[in-house]
Amino acid sequence: MKKKNSFIGYVVIFAMIAAFAACASTPKQSSTGEYVDDSVITTKVKSLLAEDDFLKSFEISVETFKGEVQLSGFVNSQQAVDKAGQITRSIGGVKSVRNNLIVK
Repeated sequence: MKKKNSFIGYVVIFAMIAAFAACASTPKQSSTGEYVDDSVITTKVKSLLAEDDFLKSFEISVETFKGEVQLSGFVNSQQAVDKAGQITRSIGGVKSVRNNLIVK
């Protein structure tokens, strides 16, 4: 009976180690916590861009990976490019901004 309990204990410990390893981040994949953080950043950026009277008429795509935000889409002035970048940088958790907005 003691061997059975020891075996079950080892199985539980192995399962816990495997679960923690599965949630760790890799260079190409975010951890669970980073994914949630990135989703929050993306949502904040999108909502602030939609609230801005100058930028709300443009379709600006926002993607976030490990705190790096990428903006893409088309706008009609350099001022819109600069303002979108400024709004994005103002959000907590943003490490860098790739502003790939194109002026048509």
